Amino acid sequence: MNLDRSLLGTGRKWGFRVLRHADLGLKHLLPGHCAFCLALPMSGQPWCDECFRALPWNHHACHQCAEPFSGDAYSLCGHCLKQPPAYDSARVGLRYEGEVALLIQRFKFNADPRAGALLVDLMHAGLQRLLPHELPQALIAVPRHPLRAREFGFDQALWITQHLARRLEIHCLVARRARRTPTQRGLDRSARLRNVQDAFAIDVALPAHVAVVDDIMTTGASLDGLAKACSIAGASRVEAWAAARTPLTSS
Repeated sequence: MNLDRSLLGTGRKWGFRVLRHADLGLKHLLPGHCAFCLALPMSGQPWCDECFRALPWNHHACHQCAEPFSGDAYSLCGHCLKQPPAYDSARVGLRYEGEVALLIQRFKFNADPRAGALLVDLMHAGLQRLLPHELPQALIAVPRHPLRAREFGFDQALWITQHLARRLEIHCLVARRARRTPTQRGLDRSARLRNVQDAFAIDVALPAHVAVVDDIMTTGASLDGLAKACSIAGASRVEAWAAARTPLTSS
């Protein structure tokens, strides 16, 4: 299926193409050093084993929403016990802290293709630990409104989703914003959920098992809203994927 690049805005399509071609050439241009400490990695990956182990992995988290907490494996947090999200489970391998937070900021606010490629590599590595044997049949990025995408010059979630889908050899489908919503920044959990109510739409019939994807998962409200749209479009099992999870500090 052809991706709808109109999300990027007519005047900024060139930016997406530049990022895409730069990303394709990264493996030929980047030196073979750890992206975090510049040591020579032994594994053939863009990181050394020590730095990889030191990253803020989200090992102890709610099974359904991936919120970091001290519960046992496959336990649910209080939020999911009270009000379960529309997605069935979340696969978020890292916490939004330290080196990971800096990496996402470089990608999101500076359109750094090297940071984006490294995020896809880390996300793929984390998913190898978290994924069940059965992969989703399609990935769907949380869509940015064209005006918001134009502010950044590209759609971060779509960029990650396209490259991850290519890595996993599964389909990448496109959702759209049914209405423009104010930024989620500064809103609490309840306000975020209200803000994205009926905000997304999918115009094609979906396969039974899909995953919705975003760059950062804070409360999961955007992923929840898109998961509801996926259910309306025919999906019976929806997972939520993100590069990193922001630990919640309040309800």
